[in-house]
Amino acid sequence: MSYSFKLIDTPVGQLKLVAGTSGLAGVLWVPDKAGRVRLDPLREDRDNPVLIDAQGQLQAYFAGKRTGFELSLEFNGTPFQKMVWHALLTIPYGETRTYRDIAIQIGHPAAMRAVGAANGRNPISIIAPCHRVIGASGALTGFAGGLQVKQQLLSLEGWRSGLKHLPNPEPDRFQPALFSD
Repeated sequence: MSYSFKLIDTPVGQLKLVAGTSGLAGVLWVPDKAGRVRLDPLREDRDNPVLIDAQGQLQAYFAGKRTGFELSLEFNGTPFQKMVWHALLTIPYGETRTYRDIAIQIGHPAAMRAVGAANGRNPISIIAPCHRVIGASGALTGFAGGLQVKQQLLSLEGWRSGLKHLPNPEPDRFQPALFSD
């Protein structure tokens, strides 16, 4: 399988949007940890309609004008990972869940560590909101984009609990003018 990609600049840094044959297959951090998500071979296609649609919806999200996404998603992973990633899609905007909450939701209450591992390999960041998963204590834990970005995304969504765990984000990071292709 071949994937198309497009790089976009956002208020939280550059993202690589990736389209597969049936929908959006990736929203990846640039740079991303090698091997975290395997989607190749890749070819650049700035005019791919899936990528243009995803960019527009992300733009609206960062501008505070969108609280959900309406995109066809193409998750590539194990059956367990896909269960976790689909569970992420049920977390409402501005709310959080713990790894335990997700483990219980997918019917594997003892699989908190496995949920954490699957969450860390989420190929469609932000849209499948892995940033909304926190530790049992309320602490912000692991995130491929970095904990500062996780806090910024949660702050954008109006989440207030747990913000003491990291310093305040830069106040101008979410100005829509910072978003371009």
